[in-house]
Amino acid sequence: RPRASARAQGRSAILEKFGGAAKGPAPHLRRAGGTAAVKAMLLQWCRARTRGYQHVDVQNFSGSWGSGLAFCALLHSFFPDAFDYGSLEPSARRHNFALAFTTAEERAGCVPLLEVEDMVRLPVPDAKCVYTYLQELYRCLVAKGLVRTKQR
Repeated sequence: RPRASARAQGRSAILEKFGGAAKGPAPHLRRAGGTAAVKAMLLQWCRARTRGYQHVDVQNFSGSWGSGLAFCALLHSFFPDAFDYGSLEPSARRHNFALAFTTAEERAGCVPLLEVEDMVRLPVPDAKCVYTYLQELYRCLVAKGLVRTKQR
């Protein structure tokens, strides 16, 4: 039997941990055009929130998140008093992921869908895992009133 890839194992671990795939996009991200439009909107939102942060250039849901700094920048944009972004280094991946995920859980109430060990084990994060995590973070920030959405 062929061995599953590291990406497939990462996806499987998330699905096992949380009892299956999420049903549909995060709240308030539903727009005409389907999943591709939702992904584009979420990516644009991440790009806008992290614009101007050193060592961060969000272009996709995989390699752009590899150092952990994009997660840190995104969270820092909402919680600037949580940590000193300027002191972070791209090479300190384990520290960056731990800081981001802890901040998201403590400040935004975001379920820890990603594990630090899984993120540092892979040189390029799995796009589906990152996308799922960012949807959950967005949902939590909306629930806390930190992200304004258009009323329908």
